[in-house]
Formats: sequence, C-alpha cells, structure tokens
Amino acid sequence: MMPRQEQTEGLTVRAVSDTDLVLTRTFAAPRRLVFDAFTRPELLRRWHGARGWHLVVCEIDLRPGGVWRFVSRGPDGAELGHGGVFREVDAPGRLVQSEVHDGWDAGEALVTTVFDEWDGRTAMTTTVRYPSREVRDSVLRTPMKRGAGEAYDRLAETLNEMTLKGELQ
Repeated sequence: MMPRQEQTEGLTVRAVSDTDLVLTRTFAAPRRLVFDAFTRPELLRRWHGARGWHLVVCEIDLRPGGVWRFVSRGPDGAELGHGGVFREVDAPGRLVQSEVHDGWDAGEALVTTVFDEWDGRTAMTTTVRYPSREVRDSVLRTPMKRGAGEAYDRLAETLNEMTLKGELQ
C-alpha cells in the first residue's frame, strides 16, 4: 500500500508506518534561526498555532529531562493545552520530546524534529510516533494538517520578517 500524503501550504504530512507520521517543510532561513523559533518562547509566541490561535502559556526548560508546556487560545476563547519532556536537545540540529494533549487519554506521542540546512534554507522533518495505529488514524481525522500547515506558514512569515528587519541572532 502506498503511504498517505497530503500537502498543505508547503507542509507535507505522510503516514510512513502504522504508528508514525512525518511532517516536512522547508523554510528560507538558516537552521539556527529555525531551531530558535521552535525553542524560544518569545519567538514561539509570534507564530505557533493555526491562524486565529495564539500561545497564552509557553514554558520551555530546554534540556534533556526539561519540561515544556503550551496552552493556545482560539478566536472563540477555546483553549488547547499540551506538553511533555525533552528527551534530546542537540542545537541546532535535533529535538526529541514527548507530547501529551490535555484531556487526551490516548497516550504519549514521541516527536523527533530534525533541522537540515543547505544554502541558507532549512528543511524541517518531524516524525511523530503514536502509541498505536488507531491513535495515529484518529489524529489524521482531526484538522491537524490544516492547523500545522497554517502554523508553519506563520513561522515562514515570521522568519521572513526577522530576516528583513535584521533580527538574526
């Protein structure tokens, strides 16, 4: 059977096994900046979430064993919380962390994000391993692809603004 694949505004989402999804997106920015945008609260607040959603809680202890927690608020006041523990932090190339959504009893996902740079562009590859095929499939039935695609579009816009304003650090 061919792997399922969908494209959303530059984001590709593929089911590569019974439990794994792979999300890929390329950004026109160096990987140090993209890594920072994934790990620094002041940058995450600028882009994280689908359009109309904004982080109201963004806590990051960026070290192996460190805890992270995000709460996003949507346009109708709905809130979505999730968090986990960093397993690996290899800046600026790789992050591995657990992820559990509030009120979700389906178990913990393991999220591995790799940042590869060439010619000033960064390819992000995120592999999300779910506890079972059923959990993976339930995630595929949610608006996750649209929401993640919109969030990564917002990230691309933020990176472009930072580049134009000379905010590269």
